[in-house]
Order: sequence, then C-alpha cells, then structure tokens
Amino acid sequence: MRVLLTGSAGFIGTAIGTALEADGHDVVRVDLMLPQAHGATEPPSGTHRLDVRDAVDGAEWAPLLDGVDAVCHQAAVVGAGVTVADLPAYASHNDLGTAALLAAMHDHDVHRLVLASSMVVYGEGRYTCAEHGDQAPPARTVEALEGGDFENHCATCGAPLAWATVDEGARLDPRSSYAASKLAQEHYAAAWVRQAGAHAVALRYHNVYGPGMPRDTPYSGVAAMFRSSLERGERPRVYEDGGQARDFVHVDDVARANVRALESVLAGPDDRPPSYAAYNVASGHPVTILEVARLVAEGTGTDIEPEVTGGFRLGDVRHVVASPARAAAELAFTAQVLPADGLRAFATAPLRA
Repeated sequence: MRVLLTGSAGFIGTAIGTALEADGHDVVRVDLMLPQAHGATEPPSGTHRLDVRDAVDGAEWAPLLDGVDAVCHQAAVVGAGVTVADLPAYASHNDLGTAALLAAMHDHDVHRLVLASSMVVYGEGRYTCAEHGDQAPPARTVEALEGGDFENHCATCGAPLAWATVDEGARLDPRSSYAASKLAQEHYAAAWVRQAGAHAVALRYHNVYGPGMPRDTPYSGVAAMFRSSLERGERPRVYEDGGQARDFVHVDDVARANVRALESVLAGPDDRPPSYAAYNVASGHPVTILEVARLVAEGTGTDIEPEVTGGFRLGDVRHVVASPARAAAELAFTAQVLPADGLRAFATAPLRA
C-alpha cells in the first residue's frame, strides 16, 4: 500500500517509516522540521517539508495525497505545555493541523487513518481501594504534596489507593495543553469517520523510548533525561518518592503497532460501515520511575544511585498504567521488548542531537 506519513523525520515517525518499508509499503514522507524538535537539521532525503495546517489549500499537498491508500498521522507539537502561552501552538499544530489534514484527505478520497494519540488523554490512571472498589480521585493538593503525601486516597476510608490497569473505555480527563490537544485530535478523527464514511484507529502511546530519541529537548522523555544526567556524572533526579507507576514501550514496538493498525483500517470491503477505535500501545510490564532510573544506570555500567528528591510538579499524575488487552485481541499486537531489557540497552543506544 501507499502510505502518507506525517512527522516522518521525528523519533517515532522515523521508526514507523522504516517498519513500513521493511513490510513492502511505499511511504510518502512529510515533516515540517520544527526547530524545537529538529534544531537546524535538514530534512532527510525524500522528505517533503510541508505544514499539515496547509493541507487543504497548499498546492504541494495534492500530488502527495493522490493515490494514497492511508495516512499515518504522527506530526504534532508534544510536551506537557509549560505555560498558558503554549496553548495557541498546541491548538494550531495539533488541532487545526489534524482538521486540515482530514479535510484534505476527504477531498482526495483518502478515507483510512492511523492517528498518534497518547496516554495523556486519561489524565490520572485507574485507582482502587481494597474495601471500597474503584475510585476517581480529585487532583492532589499542594499541601499534601509539600507534606510528602504523594498517593491518592480513598474518599471513604482515607487509605492510599492502589493502581489498576486502564483500558480504552476509561474516563478521559486531559490535564495539560498537550493532553487537551491530543484528545481534540481523537474527537476530530471520530467526527471525520462518521461524516466521511471513513475508518480510523487512534493509538494511545504510553512512554516511548529507544534509539534515535531526541536528547535534551521538550521532546525528550524521562528516560533520556536520566541518561543525560548519568553521562554528566550526575545522579538522575527522581520526583516525588519515585513510586509513580508507568508503562514504557520501545519505539520499535510502537512502529509495529502502527503497521498492524494500518493493516486493520485497510482490511475488508470498502462498503463496510465506518469504524473508529482507540488502542493502548504499551509493553504490558509496568515499572516505577525509580526503577526506570535504576535500569538506565545499570545499562551504563555505573553504580550511580538515583536521587529521590521528594519534589513534585503540579499537574503530574501519580499512576497511569495501560491495559494492552484490546490491542492484542483486535490488532494482534503484543510488545516484544520488555522494559527491563530495553531500558538497559537504551542507556548506550544512539540518540538524536
């Protein structure tokens, strides 16, 4: 098949392009090359340097969309969004860009989409009390965090809540500019499916890491930041008590998930009912943030112990751990790289400057 891949020069986009070509597909690469993601780097050979916000009216887009079977939309401004001033950038690149791309796809009779979404659409994860069942805790207070109480508590008995895995039917509660924009992208895609008679899959990535990850930018993940500290001979600094539970998924597994998703939106007759589905893309093997720091340190061969700071960032969630069951059942996707192995290997993997 012929796939138009936006954000093709990025960390995840590069891995997806490689996986698609290895599977025999023709890849049309598009990337704006935003400076905050790529610095002054020139686009890779064969990359069309275009802005998705121009997809409807930009003359350069028409020949790229003609003959395309599906679009894999990875282009986005990422990061939590530090200040209110960041809101227009997220709304412009992520929301308007996605809407423009969907309209252009419809104009060119392209009605198959795989969208990069994120675990951040959930906000807090799923919590349960052994005595009182599932809970939806409010945001943790500054007073509690300053006092070193990082857990969420049962509203009935006050006991610390345990985490449970989050499935795709969980409440969506975005808590940052980026999270709000990713949920908006999903809503646009779902509306487009109904209005255009189309098929779309949204992949909710959990914490992605691996070779080619950007170094020391807003696009860097916590594993890359821990690695940078270790390379400077410094102890990785871990917020709160380090007990925050997450799922870390290797970029090669994320690429495989995209290939599976593209196969799913292209499967079946063209006259089948429109369909939209969201899937967690996760390893299925949760780790704490302190464990992540220790695994990366072990991979460097050093005996540097992470520093648990007790500090916190407002807006951070305590736990969010995915259930990978739906992706396994419906996309035949199961991660192959376990965090215990992948994070150690990541410690010496090549990164992007």
